Amino acid sequence: MTDNAPDPLRPSEYPAQWESDVVLSDGGTLHVRPVRPEDIAEMEALLARTSPESVYFRFFSPVRQLSRSTLERFANVDYVDRMAFVVEDDGRLVAVARYERTPGSDEAEVAFLIEDRHHGRGLGTLLLEHLAAAGRAHNLTRFFADTLAENQKMLGVFRNAGFSMTTSSDGAVVTVRFPIEETPAVARAIEEREHRSEARSIARVLAPTSIAVVGAARQPGTIGHEIFRNLIIGGFTGPVFPVHPSARSIAGVRAYPRLDDIPDDIDLVIVAVPSEAVMDVLRSCPAKNVHGVVIISNGFAESDAQGRQAEHEIVAFALRHGIRIIGPNCLGIVNTASSVMMNATFAPVRPVPGRVALMSQSGAIGIAALQQAAASGLGLSSFVSVGNKADVSGNDLLQYWEDDPETAVVMLYLESFGNPRKFARIARRVARTKPIVAVKAGRSTAGNRAAASHTASAATSDVAVDALFHQTGVIRVDTLGELFDTARLLATQPVPKGRRVAIVGNSGGPMILAADACAAGALLVPELSPETQAALRSFLPPTAAVRNPVDLVAAASAAQFEQAVRTLLADPEIDALVAVYTPPIVTRTEDILAAVSRGATSARSDVPVLAVVLSGEHPDPDASGSVPVYPLPEPAIRALARAADHGAWRDAPVGHMAPVDRATVGSARVMVDDALAGHPDGTWLDLDRSRALLGCFGIPVIESRTAGTADEVVAAARAIGFPVALKAANPQLVHKTDVGGVRLGLVDAVAVERAHAEMMASLGDRLGGVLVQPMAGSGVETIVGVVNDPSFGPLVMFGLGGIATELLGDRQFRVLPLSSIDATALVASLRTSPLLFGYRGAPPVAVAALEDLLVRVAQLAEHVPELAELDLNPVIARPDGVLALDVKLRLIPARPHPELAVRRLD
Repeated sequence: MTDNAPDPLRPSEYPAQWESDVVLSDGGTLHVRPVRPEDIAEMEALLARTSPESVYFRFFSPVRQLSRSTLERFANVDYVDRMAFVVEDDGRLVAVARYERTPGSDEAEVAFLIEDRHHGRGLGTLLLEHLAAAGRAHNLTRFFADTLAENQKMLGVFRNAGFSMTTSSDGAVVTVRFPIEETPAVARAIEEREHRSEARSIARVLAPTSIAVVGAARQPGTIGHEIFRNLIIGGFTGPVFPVHPSARSIAGVRAYPRLDDIPDDIDLVIVAVPSEAVMDVLRSCPAKNVHGVVIISNGFAESDAQGRQAEHEIVAFALRHGIRIIGPNCLGIVNTASSVMMNATFAPVRPVPGRVALMSQSGAIGIAALQQAAASGLGLSSFVSVGNKADVSGNDLLQYWEDDPETAVVMLYLESFGNPRKFARIARRVARTKPIVAVKAGRSTAGNRAAASHTASAATSDVAVDALFHQTGVIRVDTLGELFDTARLLATQPVPKGRRVAIVGNSGGPMILAADACAAGALLVPELSPETQAALRSFLPPTAAVRNPVDLVAAASAAQFEQAVRTLLADPEIDALVAVYTPPIVTRTEDILAAVSRGATSARSDVPVLAVVLSGEHPDPDASGSVPVYPLPEPAIRALARAADHGAWRDAPVGHMAPVDRATVGSARVMVDDALAGHPDGTWLDLDRSRALLGCFGIPVIESRTAGTADEVVAAARAIGFPVALKAANPQLVHKTDVGGVRLGLVDAVAVERAHAEMMASLGDRLGGVLVQPMAGSGVETIVGVVNDPSFGPLVMFGLGGIATELLGDRQFRVLPLSSIDATALVASLRTSPLLFGYRGAPPVAVAALEDLLVRVAQLAEHVPELAELDLNPVIARPDGVLALDVKLRLIPARPHPELAVRRLD
């Protein structure tokens, strides 16, 4: 590829935000950053290490040395019109990629040089993603490259990137051109590459072929000893090497003084030494080709600033050498697959193999969870205690578990989110095929109490978590017990296709409790069809009840239970079945459970079956087969209700994200920059500027005129036409009605003058002028808003509006991006939503227009990061459309983050 003639440099500040660690297609890691002037020597070294063929493909000639002026030009860029990224492997440059804008255009040429030993690792595509994101940030729209026709690898990079490519050729050279817009096709291609890379990265840690335990001790009861012992007893399929400075052997296995002394390469290292010794262990790992390190040791970020710094240095060192870190301050990891059989924890219980994966952010909760899993018979495919989440997080693990054939259900115990938007993107995809059940601790954390608007004061961190889980299909539960109850059901039974439940049992009281629990969980217990009732009566005694619940009477036999289950499952109007059994003297629990299991396995396979046994004893788990058994009706029904909710989420259409054109965003950016000029701490916009900004995104706001004096107010009212409304123009007033800042239905000039005088008397200088608006007519008052959560980013709020919005508290939040289906669900999510759909004979409002408004508000929040708060209250919803009557909009300075669009570890 050729390079354009030099242009004078316009040096810009080094864009450090583009620095990141990245995962390659083989699961390894490297460091990407913008080029710096001091990289000249490393560029020369890279060229010297590169094969003649690769050099020829890059420069179209067999050069082995570049002139000093060329090297200086390559290393000195302005980071705007001329941009270059380099890739580091332990401080050594192994790749360079650059773009250079064609002067006076929105097009740039791209070029790449990658060291041969890193070919085939996905570096070219990853660097192209970085260049495209940087180019878009600086108003480039197209890239082109001249490539030798025989350079098929480079042509493959362009073809596979997802961009819409066109080519032309003179025979020897192929010219490739493509727009760099991030289209849905490009986003999908990047997401798929990210998924494959991160899944392989975690597979190298969770499926090792050899393990070293550094800190393995001779004394039973010590952490290092118990981890080593669990690996041996658990039957790990590869060699396990204990490392101890003085012991000759641990538990009969030869020990080594240092990691360096082990003669073989090591896939995984478990570190259980004091925190101050951890870095020394890490320094020995690259020479042993280590892929992953699990740091059990504590004393890092959870302790103090010094520990945080030590943790940062450890992770930085590891990622520079392609090593992933789990922990520190963690319990360990488990993989029960027969090809691995790894129990690298110090938990006192041995995990049972199964179909459920578990991640815990707490070591203590992890131990309790492993004990609970073993006690309930819930088998685990893998378990990861992430501890401080210094590197590997739930996002990485979801990428791995999505493709893991041993995993059918994912359980998460979370205390925090590192990257909620990435979690949302991954979880939304994974939950389509594998249910995710989560406990999020910290529900009582206070929100932003000092917020100035209705929207902000209503938003708390837990509200954001609820919104995130709702949109992504994650099943949220409140307790560890509910976590396991729900996971057991989903791991052994199909997701219900509806909410109709049949209840069958031998005791009326417990079945009544089950029916009540169904009602509480929005499940239906419908009366059975005449055909099904007749079929039941054909083999049950006359005293049996067959309408639903089906009471088989106390002395019902195992055969009657089995036939009843088969009969109910044959009814196409039943979506789930719950068998409730109270053990009498005349029948055995194991016999009844076996009968329920036989009835379930011989009938429809798409209907979940649960059993409830009201007994103080734990029945033999083998008796029920794949049918989960619960001790009480309520936990069983709660689990079933959550499974039904998840089934409804899966069955709903996926929805789409409405595109926004560049001109709209460009116009909005000009307005925002102008509004913030001279306001470093941010500003509330007046109504005129708010309407203009909202208008860029097609958000309808009522006509309004601003006036100051009484004469101006009357003149504005006459121009608009009576009747009119007067409102205080001060954008910082929240409860305008409460402080005398609103007057409605003013029918003539006299009424307007009187109202203006009263408002002046009530508010004085706080009035801030007067807004004169036409009366909007009747409709349903709603509120639409946006607030920025420090962790989750913008949240869109919808609720019942007007002066009663805080009293009723009927509002819901959603995270970005907001799809069309999300907007539809949001409109229907309120307790008072029936008011919008035609309540008690009233005509329905324009629901589609309301949904469209929510999508447009979400687009505003997505493309204007400076938007701190937005209140549209009220938004009047009528049969003929929607209209915002009042606007409160606050902007604060904020830097866009185009670098977050690229694949990176965070």
